[in-house]
Amino acid sequence: RVEQPRRLVEPRPLALDQPSGAHVGWFGLWWQQVWEVLLERDDERFELKIRMTVIAVDERGRGVERVELQVLAELLGVTSECGTRNRFEGCHQRIDEGLYRVRKSKIRFCHTGQLRLLDRSGNSRISLAAMIDLRSDTVTRPGPEMREAMATAVVGDDVWGDDPTVTALEVKTAALLGMDDAVFVPSGTQSNLCALLAHCARGEEYIVGQTAHTYKYEAGGAAVLGSIQPQPIEFSPNGTLDLDVVAAKIKVDDPHFARTRLLALENTVHGKVLAQSYCADARSLVDEHGLSLHLDGARIWNAAVALGVEPAAVAEPFDSVSVCLSKGLGAPVGSVLAGSTELISSARRWRKMLGGGMRQAGILAAAGIYALDHHRDRVAEDHEMAVAIGEALASVPGTKVTDVNTNMVFATFENHEDAEKKLAKANVLAAVAPETSRFVTHLDLPKDTPEQLVEALSA
Repeated sequence: RVEQPRRLVEPRPLALDQPSGAHVGWFGLWWQQVWEVLLERDDERFELKIRMTVIAVDERGRGVERVELQVLAELLGVTSECGTRNRFEGCHQRIDEGLYRVRKSKIRFCHTGQLRLLDRSGNSRISLAAMIDLRSDTVTRPGPEMREAMATAVVGDDVWGDDPTVTALEVKTAALLGMDDAVFVPSGTQSNLCALLAHCARGEEYIVGQTAHTYKYEAGGAAVLGSIQPQPIEFSPNGTLDLDVVAAKIKVDDPHFARTRLLALENTVHGKVLAQSYCADARSLVDEHGLSLHLDGARIWNAAVALGVEPAAVAEPFDSVSVCLSKGLGAPVGSVLAGSTELISSARRWRKMLGGGMRQAGILAAAGIYALDHHRDRVAEDHEMAVAIGEALASVPGTKVTDVNTNMVFATFENHEDAEKKLAKANVLAAVAPETSRFVTHLDLPKDTPEQLVEALSA
């Protein structure tokens, strides 16, 4: 269909910060280089021939051999085909309208040669090249050293309790937090839920902040799965719960009421750090009333660095602490719940019931160990980046910075829709909202992020 194609653009590599996984049949393809060659263009149609070098892996993830993948995309035509050569000749997949599936997203071969992510509706989201993602500190990707630690991890069956790397992570985390024991779980949601279920029985109650993760952002698991009643109260501006209000919400032992068993705090709260003296006062309150004290410490690492203390000092007043390995520390998966031996034994049983028992989970635990060893202290850099971003945003007309706390920046825009469009055009993702927008710093951000934000919003 292409007669005497003309090369209008010399081949050049497209910049991709991270390799993107793709699949042809059951073969995993990791893109190493992408080349652009414009073959033909007229008033109605253009075509791109993308040539890339990939590494194929078998179903067990083992490297098989380097192959070349040829892609011919007719964006204004009906279909395109991709196929591998050499030993995988004949393995191909038809692609409608130039869309190539990559995991749950799609990639379009644009006429500029850029690769762009599309959402499930086919709407363009963002270029894979030079993307800055400020939506959360959960968006980080493991680097080569962490991947190496994962690839070489010694594993066993953790449900049987014989995965040495998982055990090492649990022992290490418990020691860092000054606790007797710990259990590795897939997510922070499950970690907090295991803690609530271990502390409270059906028909009992925990006191919690109105916008705390354990109440608002974890799908109501305590109520749905544990029949545990939450008693939410409003946060104070500094992220604390007024302890006088907490005391007033503690139920007397009466058949009419759910028994109050637990006070759940969070540190940090929207980036705000709880004072050590406040946590000590909370400890005294729960002791007075015979309650337990749980900490959602997903970002305890940020709190410890901001306070200039060890994580164990932050955790000391609490009976249980949930910590996240993928917020700030850069691990791909996982949280750890720490507490007394008795409580963790109960939590481990709940983990199994909730579907969190994993087999050769040492691959994931190895990433957590690497993160704890190499990324805890560097969160101070994220705090410095947040200050720089706050100063940069404050210099943009129509933008008001309302708060900068640890690794989070909060701002308002006179025209948030315009700001969101400008950021998207500049390949910046952020949680832009009509009222308050949030920007979260992390280890994957380029050093010139503040300058890029100013340039994008000033365009």
